[in-house]
Amino acid sequence: MASKGNKARSLWDLTAGQRSRYLAAAVAMSIGIFILYLSPLIVRTAIDGLIGRQPVDSSQRFFIRILESIAHDRVRWAIFLAGLCVITVTFIAGGFTYLKGKWAAIASEEIVRQLRNRLYDRLQHLPISYHDKAQTGDLVQRCTSDVETVRLFYSNQVVEIARCAILVAAVLPILIYLDWRMAIVSMTMLPVVVIFAVLFFKRVQDSFKKADEAEGAMTTVLQENLTGIRVVRAFSRQEFEKEKFEQRNRTHRDLNYRLFWIMAGYWACSDFLCLAQTAIVLIVGGWRVSHGAMSVGTLVAFVTYVSMVIWPVRQMGRILSDLGKALVALGRIEEILNSPEEANPAQVAAENRSRGEIIIKDLSFSHGEKTILQNVNLAIQPGQTIALLGPSGSGKSTLVNLLLRFYDYTSGSITLDGAELKDLDRKYVRSQFGVVMQEPFLYSKTLRDNIKLGRHTAADTQAIEAATMAAIHDSIETFEKKYDTLVGERGVTLSGGQRQRVALARALLKDAPILILDDALSAVDTRTETAILDALKQRRGRQTTIVIAHRLSTLMHADKIVVLDHGRIAQMGTHDQLLSEGGLYRRLWQIQGTLEEDLTREMEIGAALAADDVGQTAAEAAPT
Repeated sequence: MASKGNKARSLWDLTAGQRSRYLAAAVAMSIGIFILYLSPLIVRTAIDGLIGRQPVDSSQRFFIRILESIAHDRVRWAIFLAGLCVITVTFIAGGFTYLKGKWAAIASEEIVRQLRNRLYDRLQHLPISYHDKAQTGDLVQRCTSDVETVRLFYSNQVVEIARCAILVAAVLPILIYLDWRMAIVSMTMLPVVVIFAVLFFKRVQDSFKKADEAEGAMTTVLQENLTGIRVVRAFSRQEFEKEKFEQRNRTHRDLNYRLFWIMAGYWACSDFLCLAQTAIVLIVGGWRVSHGAMSVGTLVAFVTYVSMVIWPVRQMGRILSDLGKALVALGRIEEILNSPEEANPAQVAAENRSRGEIIIKDLSFSHGEKTILQNVNLAIQPGQTIALLGPSGSGKSTLVNLLLRFYDYTSGSITLDGAELKDLDRKYVRSQFGVVMQEPFLYSKTLRDNIKLGRHTAADTQAIEAATMAAIHDSIETFEKKYDTLVGERGVTLSGGQRQRVALARALLKDAPILILDDALSAVDTRTETAILDALKQRRGRQTTIVIAHRLSTLMHADKIVVLDHGRIAQMGTHDQLLSEGGLYRRLWQIQGTLEEDLTREMEIGAALAADDVGQTAAEAAPT
């Protein structure tokens, strides 16, 4: 975590490119304050010079001459004209305040737009291992709520800091000019208010951090629940999920209560200090007026100026509290921005399209302390179809993840067309693969958009051809809007088999030199699987294909079948070779064959019984 000084520096660095707008906003605000400060002088002149008939100094004669040139009855028109002047001055000052707010808002929105873009870009390039550990809800909270906290600070408080400084710097010379003794009295509580605000800032910052983290935890629970709503319903976990969310919500509420108590204490005490300052000015000023040491108009001006300064300075507490929020939020944002991206040396120049040759030598990989792959050696020639088989956890999907460079291996070697995979650009490597993941992900877009994801420039006829090979075209044609049908989030409106086939069509349309099917046909029926396999056979030799499946009928026609067990290659060969040599493959084949025979026999018996029931019912219904 960066220190407070570093985070404050980061806040300043983010303003790069927008400092001229903030400067313009500060200038507009300064002009507005200067014009607004004329109001008390106008009121003082009206009271002392026109109504009170008291001797006036040179600073008031200018205003008196203006009023006398307009009004002959000074007493009757004095208040009206003074009020009109105050309204005019306030209106002009309001125009500059509008410009200040406009420029500050434009600057803050541009800063936050760039910050959001940086965050999103960084999330796209962080390693998969980072996303394995991160909580999605917390990341969403950092990219939304924390960014909004930073935006509010830039929009509301950056210029307010300058405003407080300008107010104090501008009003002090005026107060000293009017009466230096009363100026000292008028500023008595100002240092106290500032010190109190700083102490409040130090106390409240830790509470902000805890409340922000609690909000992130609550958002995570909400995101997980909405994503897994079908699982929640299927296992009747609604009450458990409600209690879990209520617990996080209660923690968030309690931390915010504590925060509000601290803030309430600050506002109450600061209000007392500000009112005490006004009371001091009235008491001391009233005494001086009663002894003729100061005019009534000057006292009114002092009370007005003090109110114009002390209350904005009181806002230092809000400024510092928002600064504390912004520093905490920025710290959480920078945890993402400072996380290292995927290493991408790109030391080897790669051809535009791979031949599809993959050579794996002595490959080992561990995830944490757990060893997943050990001394794997495999040669895949261009155009070959390779099948990976093995129990769950044997390392099949991990091998695919290494090929896609989701993770980098530390021992052994993987080469693509003779070039070491780790030395190739990640984007290039992944562009050479068409992949159907074990859990296919579809976007909440149309079927056409999902199929064209990897090749958005493809013609509709090419998308239809890919969908036909994936045996999903006929299903799509039954939908009302066909390829313009919107699928729900993660493709939830489609069946599991339909999602897999749409993902397969997407991979086929990409027409990459290497096709990976990671258990891509597990949710389709046998007839559909046969149709898909027949279509893939027609493409045989056109691209290197790696198939992972548990259904052996899917794998038996592969050029080479690789059997993994506990991260090692237990067997390798063709279907006939593996059956003849015995071992794990033959045992699996026998088990699945026996299960299929039993299932077929039960279906035949069920069909026969159903036919007998129909015949008996027909016989009973026949007339005697």
